[in-house]
Amino acid sequence: MTMDPTILRLRGQTFTWDPVRPRTRLMGVVNVTPDSFADGGRFFDRDAAVRHARALVAEGADLLDIGAESTRPGSRPVSAAEEQDRLLPVLDALLKEPPCPISVDTTKPEVAEAALARGAHMVNDVTGLAAGPALAAVCARYGAALCLVHMQGTPATMQAAPHYDNLLAEVRGRLARAVAAAESAGVVPEAICVDPGIGFGKTVEHNLTLLKRVDVLAGLGKPVLVGPSRKSFIGALLGLPSAERLEGTLAACVAAVQAGAHILRVHDVAAVRRAVRVAEAIRDAPEA
Repeated sequence: MTMDPTILRLRGQTFTWDPVRPRTRLMGVVNVTPDSFADGGRFFDRDAAVRHARALVAEGADLLDIGAESTRPGSRPVSAAEEQDRLLPVLDALLKEPPCPISVDTTKPEVAEAALARGAHMVNDVTGLAAGPALAAVCARYGAALCLVHMQGTPATMQAAPHYDNLLAEVRGRLARAVAAAESAGVVPEAICVDPGIGFGKTVEHNLTLLKRVDVLAGLGKPVLVGPSRKSFIGALLGLPSAERLEGTLAACVAAVQAGAHILRVHDVAAVRRAVRVAEAIRDAPEA
């Protein structure tokens, strides 16, 4: 029996995954914020952010995810105007000669509109359309891709006391409803991917289970994006600050690949690429 490939259409560009030997795509993270948990504002300056973005592509990033509002635990929202002031200069510089497809990490329809009007390819919504279908409608209008992330609560409250009666069923069910809402708003099915939301309203144990059982999301029929990079669960396990979590990130990424992830959202692209290519070779090796 021939299995259909998994596809993600990114506004004129297409990622395709072979169902038997899928090649994991890497999404490089560019934080244009003064308060990111991972890099502490190192790329808040426009020129620094643009240089960093192009360096990530040189390291092997297949797409970039640019965010101008921190969603770390405990963070507070910024206005759409402030988010655009941070984001758009970086986008304008990169989109003159796009090095690869570019995703914008935002929850606001007006920010998405401004980014997509400039030529961005995808929107990464960490709330999974919790505020309603308006963001999806913007993506549909521009023919852009949409990543739907599972989050319990809000960044300001999500780590207060995360609780699930049935973690896997609840995450899968919430994402299934978000997919249905996006498609009802006009986003084509091939332009949607899903993300279990590592670190977004989860305990250490929740995160570990989701990484182990990425396959639970396969039934949604969408590419699965996973973002474990430098997250606090790694720090909790190893007792290390974010700058020293590379080895833990590599382990989490390899586990996610083995469990069926299609895209990894990471800060350390070169190191993850090397680890993942070896993990894929082991996964695809003949049994005997």
